Amino acid sequence: MAKVEIIEGVGDERVAGWIFQRLTAALSRSAEPIAINVPGGSTPFPIIEALTGAPIDWRRILVCPGDDRLVAEDDLASNIGRVRPLLEPLGARIMPLSDMEQVPHFALSWLGMGTDGHVASLFPNTDPQADDDQPIRRITPDPLPPEAPFDRITLTIPALLASEDVLFVIRGNEKRRLFEAAMRGENDTPVARLLEAADQPVTCFV
Repeated sequence: MAKVEIIEGVGDERVAGWIFQRLTAALSRSAEPIAINVPGGSTPFPIIEALTGAPIDWRRILVCPGDDRLVAEDDLASNIGRVRPLLEPLGARIMPLSDMEQVPHFALSWLGMGTDGHVASLFPNTDPQADDDQPIRRITPDPLPPEAPFDRITLTIPALLASEDVLFVIRGNEKRRLFEAAMRGENDTPVARLLEAADQPVTCFV
């Protein structure tokens, strides 16, 4: 079970500052490029926008989504379509999961969580396993979220946990209560399974 540090009452700028410190440290430890995965939804993009003003050498960073909707990149529902115009002009290499031949070891796995406990696109109906032998899966949520009724492509639990650090950014009391219950092993949601399997530091901003 992961040891989770919960940090309360932190805005987007301070979360961006935390990520900046982690990326800077990872870049300093390696002469090779590093990789990160980022979540979709509405929460991460103000943080990503704040990061665009930080002195990060994006030319040495591979960025991929932890999951995406199976839509065209110019569709408003595409996560990669929203990330690319923010970070590619700064030099980052942007890699859709559908184009990825081998999933890298991540310097940072940045995750969100849904009100049903899903992580990336590992929804409860997909029965995600901590020992999944596939790093990437195409799945169909059931029920389909009305705000994004699309099939998905997603990293699996082992691929998400192939990372030095795991970061959650969770907004709202309902999600916080579910996350803390998952930490205590009180539910069998996808996030609970991921936390049970994690052996690296997990930080959660709420």
